[in-house]
Amino acid sequence: MNVLVLGSGGREHALAWKINESKLLTKLFVAPGNAGTASFATNLNVNVNDFDTIKKVVLENNISLVVVGPEDPLVNGICDFFLADKELKNVGIIGPQRDGAELEGSKEFSKKFMIKHNIPTAQYQSFTAATLDNGLTFLETLSPPYVLKADGLAAGKGVVILDNLNEAKNELTEMLSNKKFGEASAKVVIEEFLSGIELSVFVLTDGNSYKILPAAKDYKRIGEGDTGLNTGGMGAISPVPFADENFLSKVEEQVVKPTIEGLKKENINYKGFIFIGLMNNNGNPFVIEYNVRMGDPETEVVIPRIESDLLDLFYGVATQTLHEKEIKINPQTATTVMLVSGGYPEAYEKGKMITGLENIEESTIFHAGTTIKDNQVVTNGGRVIAVTSFGNSLEEALEKSFKNAEKIQFEKKYYRKDIGQDLLAYKN
Repeated sequence: MNVLVLGSGGREHALAWKINESKLLTKLFVAPGNAGTASFATNLNVNVNDFDTIKKVVLENNISLVVVGPEDPLVNGICDFFLADKELKNVGIIGPQRDGAELEGSKEFSKKFMIKHNIPTAQYQSFTAATLDNGLTFLETLSPPYVLKADGLAAGKGVVILDNLNEAKNELTEMLSNKKFGEASAKVVIEEFLSGIELSVFVLTDGNSYKILPAAKDYKRIGEGDTGLNTGGMGAISPVPFADENFLSKVEEQVVKPTIEGLKKENINYKGFIFIGLMNNNGNPFVIEYNVRMGDPETEVVIPRIESDLLDLFYGVATQTLHEKEIKINPQTATTVMLVSGGYPEAYEKGKMITGLENIEESTIFHAGTTIKDNQVVTNGGRVIAVTSFGNSLEEALEKSFKNAEKIQFEKKYYRKDIGQDLLAYKN
């Protein structure tokens, strides 16, 4: 079958890379793609939110399955667009319709969903500019740290955690009155702080049955020791050493099953990924957030661990036969280290020449923000390249990733050298 992957980051490179292994694949397209996907697929210069052009591409290239990488087109209703079009309605699409995408599109919607379906999560209240004073008063009732979340999509950067009450009040005012995150913070969710250690669990569902994919832990802060500004993600580890069989069993019973059943009760026909951001709070899972697509850079460690035919699993989602499919997982540890542009996540320059890619050994390179200019791979984003490695232990996998991270060069390259170090205290 001919397949189209929408997106241009490391997540989409990893998905396309795995799909490319499938015996079911005839031809693979990525829109817009990057320098990495260009090496084995046909890149198409199409914006992921340009639904009319995507329709044209799908029909011209006889595409039978579309895999939606980022959240924007899902929240904007690309699946609804396909289903409403007589020429597209029979094309398989991996991703939820607009109503299901609200799990990520609105923090308030997702919190209400969790409370309604008895899914463990932090207590919360939401506020708008009109109720700012109430929000400031509510902050006074809480103990620090204070957690403020922009209700809408803010590219992974709409969550602020502060220890100081006055700073939290100022931040709430900035978000609501001064639209710090634009329309995304027209409404702000304030919730109680949960202590513990974070991880993510990924589920693939056809709306009836589901498969739980490997768990992962990512590193959001730009600085070592989890300091500095939030980023899209500086690295990831899978499996997560502290997420043992007992904990993951609790996740399935208390979170995954009620999530799938809750979607059915709400008459939300959900086909695609559910990313569940969790807090391990004294051995108990609490949901921090839902996302309606795979995470990035978690995809770069989760997808390589799947030994089954990913395209066959996607076909099962599209045809609601996922229950007939088997999923096999590599037991080894996978680690990814993200190389980023100098200045990221604030201002950074693009177009820097990348060298050393041909010297990589025992790692897989996933391009995140790259393009080809004058037959040369150059930087084209804040997060540039993910270096993913396997090992029989966390130490072995990390050693390979760091070793190869040093071989790749571009001006002002930066990466965190402490990815995974916090987990070495746990047994592999």
